[in-house]
Amino acid sequence: MRILFINNDGGGFADHLDLADGTTVQQLFDQKVKGRPQDYLIRVNRQPTVGTAVLQDGDRVTITPIKIEGARSAVS
Repeated sequence: MRILFINNDGGGFADHLDLADGTTVQQLFDQKVKGRPQDYLIRVNRQPTVGTAVLQDGDRVTITPIKIEGARSAVS
């Protein structure tokens, strides 16, 4: 199956990936991202998802860090 993978970590990139049928969101995350899943917002077709979700041909997967490195909170 073929999906569109958009990684918004760091410089960000998008690419079509060919994956085995039955690949889960967790398996894709483990292959492509260094870090803990709870530190990222992971969406499939613009909807929040869970790690056990099985990807389908044509899905669009985005992985965005919850906190951008170097960003700081506003101080009053």
